[in-house]
Amino acid sequence: MEKEFFIDYIEQSIINNWDRDALTDYKGITLQYKDVARKIAKFHIVLESAGIQPGDKIAVCGRNSAHWAVTFIATITYGAVIVPILHEFKADNVHNIVNHSEAKLLFVGDQVWENLNEEAMPGLKAIILLTDFSLAVCRDEQLREAHEHRNAIYGQRYPKNFRPEHICYRKEASPEELAVINYTSGTTGYSKGVMLPYRSLWSNIAYCHEMLPVRPGDHIVSMLPLGHVFGMVYDFLYGFSAGAHLYFLTRMPSPKIIAQSFSEIKPRVISCVPLIVEKIIKKDILPRVDNRIGKLLLRVPIINDKIRAAARKEAMAIFGGNFDEIIIGGAPFNADVERFLKQIGFPYTIAYGMTECGPIICSSRWENLKLASCGKATTRMEVKIDSPDPEHTAGEIICRGTNLMLGYYKNPEATAQIIDANGWLHTGDLGTMDADGYVTVRGRNKNMLLTASGQNIYPEEIESKLNNMPYVAESLIVLQKEKLVALIYPDFDEAFAHGMQQADVEKAMENNRVELNQQLPAYCQISKVKIHFEEFEKTAKKSIKRFLYQEAKG
Repeated sequence: MEKEFFIDYIEQSIINNWDRDALTDYKGITLQYKDVARKIAKFHIVLESAGIQPGDKIAVCGRNSAHWAVTFIATITYGAVIVPILHEFKADNVHNIVNHSEAKLLFVGDQVWENLNEEAMPGLKAIILLTDFSLAVCRDEQLREAHEHRNAIYGQRYPKNFRPEHICYRKEASPEELAVINYTSGTTGYSKGVMLPYRSLWSNIAYCHEMLPVRPGDHIVSMLPLGHVFGMVYDFLYGFSAGAHLYFLTRMPSPKIIAQSFSEIKPRVISCVPLIVEKIIKKDILPRVDNRIGKLLLRVPIINDKIRAAARKEAMAIFGGNFDEIIIGGAPFNADVERFLKQIGFPYTIAYGMTECGPIICSSRWENLKLASCGKATTRMEVKIDSPDPEHTAGEIICRGTNLMLGYYKNPEATAQIIDANGWLHTGDLGTMDADGYVTVRGRNKNMLLTASGQNIYPEEIESKLNNMPYVAESLIVLQKEKLVALIYPDFDEAFAHGMQQADVEKAMENNRVELNQQLPAYCQISKVKIHFEEFEKTAKKSIKRFLYQEAKG
């Protein structure tokens, strides 16, 4: 019987990979596993001396970095509860989360710290900078003393060098013990603290070990924000527990940075949001394969084997050429881009999950994935469609199992709304499930538009078509005065590169509307187009914040 302790994964990896490289800030520092272990030991000395108890909360807010990762591992191996906060959050949201979670310490990146106000977070004992672990604010003399003398105390405690046999961390008392409070970014504008127990972390990491082939010394690029559970689990915790060498890209990378860094790092597995893959396919791969056909390749079946092979070769190379598969998640994937990838035999898979499941609900290996689906229920999870005919009629996706959260922190009402009396989590997503158990997400329940004629419309399906039309960067379909309107942010760079003026762009968008309507049933025709001159605001996982645009008046 496998021991189901999450901390065991961390302990064993540090001991077994002592002299290997562990964490690298791209173009910056590298820590080996033994360096991480020493930093953790000093960290624990400061926490003990400052009277921090197991179960106390420690918040971390900053861009991905080796020190962010050390803070997370040191907190959790001490038995304290880590509260990762997305660095994109506005200052007042960060203040609210620190206060709501009752965090005793805040570890913060220098860019985030510039915008924060320590007076707004009176419960903190100290604020510590992630750059060098120096004290930015300290309100506790014991902590200041311990921080100042941590090297001397460490020297006394380990007089003959710190070695693998010294690695013995506090084990979780029970699988139900709280490990992480992850505040969701959400597309509805309100952050809730998702309480993830150790069993959820263990189960998600165990699933990655079952499905992915990372070995000690393999490379992983961490580009999704670690404050979001998708990047935290797939890149960081799985990579670290597998003995991999993690590289942190300090910002959500452009296609150019990806091409440059990936060719150098050659990652073994890659997890990313659809937006990145879509941009790379449209901007970098299609033009190289055949400049004349360009985006048309997305919409016609590729019958030419030569084109198919060339496209696959280009796509593999741009992501470093050494990866087993790319895991895409966090937002809907463009249907035409996906069909193109499937045609060229590109090893991608789509994972479906929620922060509330830490995150994995459905996923399958790329070899088995069916087009447009997000795979089957993951190990240790049950998934059902709340519909009389799950194969043909969309219903709410509901799930339960080992990955599931304990609930929302200090919010039993919200917990009761999402988890029913039988332990099923109601995801708010609509989907279907075929006879083989493959789930296809149709859209968000709350995004579904109900027309005057009583028809249900899933805007994501229309947007997916529109986003592949000429000069469209991104779009939103909204209901205004009972009519469907397309809000479009055009690809101005591409349009201007082709010598177009603003009037030409408007005309192109109107042509897109007419062409799109020819592909759509009568009940979901687009009545007009509205051009946006700035990108739509997005959450950390790059989903558009729909709620900001739903009420736009026509």
